[in-house]
Amino acid sequence: MTGKLDLDPVLVARARELARRAGQPVVDLARSHTTVSVERAVLRLAGVVGADPDGIPWVNRLVDAVVADVGLGHGVAVPVFDALVREQLDDVTLLAQKAAAGSVRFTQPSGKAATAARRAARRAVAAGVRRIDRRRAERDRLVKRYGDPAQRPWIYLIVATGDIYEDIPQAQAAARAGADVIAVIRSTGQSLLDYVPEGATREGFAGTYATQENFRLMRAALDASSKELGRYVRLTNYASGLCMPEMATLAGLERLDMMLNDSMYGILFRDINPVRTFVDQRFSRQVHARAGIIINTGEDNYLTTADAVDEAHTVTVSQLLNEFFAHEAGLADWQLGLGHAFEINPDVPESFRLELAHALLARELFPDAPLKWMPPTKHMTGDVFRGNLLDGFFNLVGTMTGQGILLVGMMTEAVVTPWLSDRDIALQNVRYVLGAAGGLHEDFVPAPGGFIQQRANRVLGEAVDLLERIGEQSLLTAIAEGTFGIMKRPADRGKGLAGVARHEADYYNPATEILEQPA
Repeated sequence: MTGKLDLDPVLVARARELARRAGQPVVDLARSHTTVSVERAVLRLAGVVGADPDGIPWVNRLVDAVVADVGLGHGVAVPVFDALVREQLDDVTLLAQKAAAGSVRFTQPSGKAATAARRAARRAVAAGVRRIDRRRAERDRLVKRYGDPAQRPWIYLIVATGDIYEDIPQAQAAARAGADVIAVIRSTGQSLLDYVPEGATREGFAGTYATQENFRLMRAALDASSKELGRYVRLTNYASGLCMPEMATLAGLERLDMMLNDSMYGILFRDINPVRTFVDQRFSRQVHARAGIIINTGEDNYLTTADAVDEAHTVTVSQLLNEFFAHEAGLADWQLGLGHAFEINPDVPESFRLELAHALLARELFPDAPLKWMPPTKHMTGDVFRGNLLDGFFNLVGTMTGQGILLVGMMTEAVVTPWLSDRDIALQNVRYVLGAAGGLHEDFVPAPGGFIQQRANRVLGEAVDLLERIGEQSLLTAIAEGTFGIMKRPADRGKGLAGVARHEADYYNPATEILEQPA
């Protein structure tokens, strides 16, 4: 079937095959390396909790101690559980505390000691994975009890005060006003912290710190809202940056429903080392797959630094790569909130038709994915009347092209942190458009051979051409040359590179072992 755009199915299949060829070497790289954050996530699953008096998580102190004694390439599970036996302890957090005090030394055991340590590590990590399984089952029960929103797309709204105790009433107010998904945006700069802060937080710049306690508090609040409203309200946060695997693990443990999790965002926009990012994202997506979490990818960000018309094909290429990486990690199509955005300069002739073409192309390339459609930000000027009109056009494209997740655009977007009143007006805009034209995607069919069909097919062709060029080099080379978002990020540079290690012959990760088996 060629759908509304009359896409060439041979070309579509070619695009996916080229994405697989470009992505497979990166998967092979991820499968042969580990990072400090992957190893910390393993220990979090095994039960390490809390932080020292200076706020440094015990899991960081424990991994640092293991790395100092035996290095990272063996993995930390075997040295840690071997030390538990030698120290005659049954609490891995207590072991972390003793290691931080310098009273424990770690070795890489062999023979029967190694076998026993592996067995104990797997038991402990399996208990953590079972907790994630229980939270997923709990979500399924609540969705069955309260129901999903009656309409698609789901209405996705951001809160960002810096104070979790202020975020909660704002999130609940937004849910009452019609939001189906609440995203708690992270404090600026958290993606560059190589640790996860501990506890509830009451300060943060342009967002709230992502912590396990903040996850727990907001999830409980939205559960109360779900009961009040008679529909399940979903919660989103971020699995990105230097602690991507840990964020994914904490999200699974606290029953978050969606996580921002793009394969290249941290590389391009936070200058995180590419190898570190690809290793971390594979593990995080394995956790998301197990937890039943929908990922949101970040292709919309490319269009804030690159031209949304000239570089539209790079969004399509990234979506195809994100799809391949996600499937390889075990995610199903219903978990792929692939990103795209309404970011063409409104002064460009036929800008609305171009936006329609790009949005419909994404919809037809990924028919079973709940695409995440992002509102205009780059060309918001502070003219709130013009901004509200632009958001209305954005909402209309979303209804005409059958998007799955629609992020609410604010007329003060990219100018100030929106007020509650701004959100109310923005939600009124969404409700009006969805109410007046919610089924328009059923009737909207572009003219055969017309402007929209031609534009979509051209973008697909340019995406295939780019994937061909990437295949002749490598994805890491393409990233280094500034192919995506015009950011040049070499594979041997960037933040977090020191926390990456190639697997030794005896590397062992019980979490990966469990996650790669059928649930």
